[in-house]
Amino acid sequence: MKQSFVFSGSGGQGIMSAGITLAHTAIDMGKHATYLPEYGPEQRGGSAKCTVVISDDEIVSPLPKQCDNLIVMNEQAYAKFEEDIKEGGVLLMNASRVSAKNRDDVREIAAPVDDIALELGSEKAANIVLLGILIGATGVVSRETLAASLEEKFKDKKPGILEMNLKALDKGIEIGEQYK
Repeated sequence: MKQSFVFSGSGGQGIMSAGITLAHTAIDMGKHATYLPEYGPEQRGGSAKCTVVISDDEIVSPLPKQCDNLIVMNEQAYAKFEEDIKEGGVLLMNASRVSAKNRDDVREIAAPVDDIALELGSEKAANIVLLGILIGATGVVSRETLAASLEEKFKDKKPGILEMNLKALDKGIEIGEQYK
């Protein structure tokens, strides 16, 4: 099975980190994965987008014509990339910054990930909440493998960072499972 994901938002929202973490997790599970980052021309706070393709088989092209899953962290990202999602795909929106869109041709998931992350300790964990929702809704990678990736990523950070991110992951999965 092959799935494509477009993560989009602004620089500093953890877009690239979420994409590369998903790709590495898929590889750790024995799947094939590609990760292709794109940056806007701005130096800070500009647009950020990355495309991840995960497949059981070899990936011929890292750029799909349309994606199966679109993850948008802000209104500008939605406006710029909403046409990139396939009919029947998953549209995951940060409801803290994106208004509900009510598209009939996709499965919409809107969650206030900035607010959830802030409640857990830091708005910087919003991208991990999003990854959790994505996993809960799609099952693209396992919770255990992603948690192991996070443990590796945050092992040298100050105490509490890993625990907060694991809580963000679990909260996201809990939300995402409601949209299976």
